Amino acid sequence: MAENRGGSAQSLHLKPEWEMDPAEYTLRKRLPRKLPKRRNDIYINMKTNFRTQLTRCQKLLDSGQFTDICIHGLGLAVHRAINIALQLHANSFGELQISANTSTVELVDDLEPEVDHVEPITQIRSNSAIHIRVFHAASKA
Repeated sequence: MAENRGGSAQSLHLKPEWEMDPAEYTLRKRLPRKLPKRRNDIYINMKTNFRTQLTRCQKLLDSGQFTDICIHGLGLAVHRAINIALQLHANSFGELQISANTSTVELVDDLEPEVDHVEPITQIRSNSAIHIRVFHAASKA
């Protein structure tokens, strides 16, 4: 169940039979790996106001600088990313098209020990992601 990956930190895929004492560890979630950031990439999160994110997407499409934008959502933000893409499509009266791809992203969590007699643990988990391309119907290419 545990393996050593060069160093003193253990790597675990947590399973139901393994129980961690919450008093011994503090969970630190690392930031997810991001795709290369382009000016027409929009990363959706749950902290920013929905209307603000929708307006930002609409401004990028209306600016004329880009023929398409790519909306990325991870985990809980998948539903919000879908809603934003559908709102853009509905408000365009058929001028915009959408193309969605889903993926699974591996996320890394660090379990930092609170007591001296235990080793730090790295936990890997999977999370769903969506990547939605919103583009003008004439520029499908």
